[in-house]
Amino acid sequence: MTETKAALRKALRAERRRTVAALPNATRALLFRVPPAPLKALIADGTTIGLYRASPNEAPAAAYARYFQENGHAIALPRFANRDAPMEFALHTDPFGESDLETGPFGLLQPRADAEEVVPQVLIVPLLGFTADGRRLGQGGGHYDRWLAAHPDVIAIGLAWDTQLVNDLPHESHDRPLAAVVTPTRLYGPFA
Repeated sequence: MTETKAALRKALRAERRRTVAALPNATRALLFRVPPAPLKALIADGTTIGLYRASPNEAPAAAYARYFQENGHAIALPRFANRDAPMEFALHTDPFGESDLETGPFGLLQPRADAEEVVPQVLIVPLLGFTADGRRLGQGGGHYDRWLAAHPDVIAIGLAWDTQLVNDLPHESHDRPLAAVVTPTRLYGPFA
């Protein structure tokens, strides 16, 4: 299964790159601005929402961070103490900038070491591929899989490009389905 997942990840990364490269900048700037109404209905008032800082080809989550903060939600981002440490989430108080972030051990911006650690009730996750019934294929590091396994009550929602939809994915016992997946053209779910 490891070889299958590796080949699938390679193909999905290439397709995602092609998709993003073909999008005009003006179009990209308009996508993922405001969560769709059925998604907002899943999120209780005042909950802490975990998001991610998107790489250049991932579905962007920054506008969601700004939207949710403006609507009374605390925002959290992943943080790593070092490359071998488990992923945790810490408050991100400046979703309109980067004043509360520092470069982490993987070379990505993350909340500073003095930011309060929190456990989001809702987690919006990146992905490489997904199925119409909410299964997800991540980057391969297992950070989100391990975090979600340790926090089974957290609502996990994927953000993706439409081309990341696949008919089937290898599935292991530890894989947890998403509650919903948002693409630029559609909301998959919410799943029961």
